[in-house]
Amino acid sequence: MKMIKKMNGFLYVIWIIMLFFIVSCKGNATKNKVDVRNLSASEILGNKEYLAISYGGYRQKSRDIQPTIKELKDDLKILSAMKIKVLRTYNVHLKQAANLLEAINQLKQEESGFEMYVMLGAWIDCKNAFNNNGKEPNHLEESERNAIEIETAVTLAKKYPEIVKIISVGNEAMVKWATSYYVQPKVILKWVNYLQKLKKEGELSSDLWVTSSDNFASWGGGDKSYHTEDLTRLIKAVDFISMHTYPMHDTHYNPVFWKVNNVKDADVSKEVRIDSLMKNATKYAVNQYKNVKKYVQSLGVQKPIHIGETGWATKSNGFYGSKGSKATDQYKQAFYYKAMRDWSNSNGITCFYFEAFDEQWKDAKNPEGSENHFGLINNKSEAKFALWHLVDKNMFKSLTRNNLPIQKSYNGNKQKLMEEVLLLE
Repeated sequence: MKMIKKMNGFLYVIWIIMLFFIVSCKGNATKNKVDVRNLSASEILGNKEYLAISYGGYRQKSRDIQPTIKELKDDLKILSAMKIKVLRTYNVHLKQAANLLEAINQLKQEESGFEMYVMLGAWIDCKNAFNNNGKEPNHLEESERNAIEIETAVTLAKKYPEIVKIISVGNEAMVKWATSYYVQPKVILKWVNYLQKLKKEGELSSDLWVTSSDNFASWGGGDKSYHTEDLTRLIKAVDFISMHTYPMHDTHYNPVFWKVNNVKDADVSKEVRIDSLMKNATKYAVNQYKNVKKYVQSLGVQKPIHIGETGWATKSNGFYGSKGSKATDQYKQAFYYKAMRDWSNSNGITCFYFEAFDEQWKDAKNPEGSENHFGLINNKSEAKFALWHLVDKNMFKSLTRNNLPIQKSYNGNKQKLMEEVLLLE
């Protein structure tokens, strides 16, 4: 009897230990629960619940100083608060690309429900691009380094298949005004076909989509000189077309739409007159999209077409500022951002808006240069006017960038902001 009691006591202790272990495991499972949602590119693109943006996390005046994993995670939390779920990033040979994927991976482990996907941009250029070794760019041949860039993109896509959903071959690599590096369409076609072959062979996920992200003209939506057999082959080879449109740049280069102001009455408010101009700018971008679609369909091709880049800078001491087209300020950026989001969402089009944060390395020697000021959040961690409503909703509560909370630019004073908004008369 004593032995039975001892055995029962022993079993009771074992049962308690096992119960504790089970509860502990369940607790850890809940704590470490990972969102297993894993959508394909076809499910993400064109889905208005998956807002997209172009992203660079560089804080300094040189990309030699790469953002840390912590800095990238800070940015990702901010973007997630903005309901962004798809990022486009560039130059996979730089550490930021791999670190960004790892930062997303870590956040998925740490925060249940965290969801973020990436379009990796592989840089492609011609031989002697940017006058390498003092030699003139040779647009008929490609850089030997392109192969390394593509293989790096492949390696990252294989390492993070649940995050990398798109590979873009080249960034504005075919447009002829990129005189320091552009290539012929056959170069892009070569690498697109290579990636498609890897998909067929099972080396890359069949859910991954391949494209090239380029100017609307490069996709046949402009000058007929781009209408070549190689471009036709490329259009047929990609999974979708990623086109760029920048009305802001054309306020200088092709300003016919910018000088048309249907509101002439001097008594009409400044905002209404600017809104009229910005509606023209939005229509201009939409027409470029439609021109690409028209050309693609004229080839008998039905492919999804999305916006790989479009944006509006908030400062310029050059062509777009007070001495130029007077296009750049936070009010106009906010109008364009909302208008393009509304149009693309209502038409089942993904828009990788350019861009999330100001990046001062882009024109490091000219702080007021427009390329430094396309972000929706500036280098002081201030949300520009386009995002003021999110600050009002406390969407950035407890989030910081560079150890600074996200607050409104101009201290939230719209009157002060409007005083700096310029208007063509």
